[in-house]
Amino acid sequence: MAKVCAIAVTFNPDLRKLERMLLALAPQVGRVVVVDNGSANVGEVAVLVASTSGARLLSLGRNLGIGAALNRGVDEARRELVDAVLLMDQDSVPSSTMVADLERGLEAASKGNVRGVAAIGPRFRDGVSGNLSRHVVFSRWRVGRVDCFSAEEPVAVDFLITSGTLIPVNALAAVGPFDEGLFIDHVDTEWVLRAGAKGFQTFGDCVAIMEHDLGEYRKRVWALRWREVPMHKPFRYYYIFRNSLWLRRQPHASSAWRRADATRLVQIFVFMLVFHPNRWTVFKMMLNGARDSLRGRMGSMGEAV
Repeated sequence: MAKVCAIAVTFNPDLRKLERMLLALAPQVGRVVVVDNGSANVGEVAVLVASTSGARLLSLGRNLGIGAALNRGVDEARRELVDAVLLMDQDSVPSSTMVADLERGLEAASKGNVRGVAAIGPRFRDGVSGNLSRHVVFSRWRVGRVDCFSAEEPVAVDFLITSGTLIPVNALAAVGPFDEGLFIDHVDTEWVLRAGAKGFQTFGDCVAIMEHDLGEYRKRVWALRWREVPMHKPFRYYYIFRNSLWLRRQPHASSAWRRADATRLVQIFVFMLVFHPNRWTVFKMMLNGARDSLRGRMGSMGEAV
């Protein structure tokens, strides 16, 4: 079994959810590094981490963003001489075999793969609906889904969310650190696109599963059919639009991703203006994000989030 260090980033976490994640995760890995991004409840986080076997807390003191927190966690993991790092959100809960399943999948994907494996990720079960996700590829002007036909064979994918992603340290060394200027959104997208441009392939495992929710909450809306639309706090749409428009101009952004993301941005723009309870605040956040993208202004928006 490979030596795996998990990196979990926290920011004002729900302590009950964080405890569930740590209890499920700690027995599956050699070490858990919890990187706290300036949480108001960091004292309670510290107590919880101290009570978890194999876990340690790295407190950053302030919110440096997802990319910076992941990079600090990777630096800590490398001191443990690990083979791979597992990235986790504060409220994702892995199944009891998720890490072992990902390790098996990583080994299978590596056999005969001349491009090299950038990362492998699980499917996730929505904590609200109970639906099990399918893996993602970019198909023309939309995000397509990949079916799993064999439990033993991972599938090639174009995108993985941060949480649950297992990355070999040799891929991290070759691709480079996470982009800290993005702060929140598209940190995972940018790294995977950069890995692809460097010749690495990303995979999804068909057995590994974790519980994970997209968005702060869901709203059921009618738009030609009933849809469950993830809703975020208004400030997140600043980062979504700024970082998407910035990433579109980068040389490693594939044309397939650009097409799919263009459709996604249009959908978000329309859906949020129609259905978000704070639609005008969201509208301003989108415009501010687009403006700052053109100015090249990255990093934190400068507001308490």
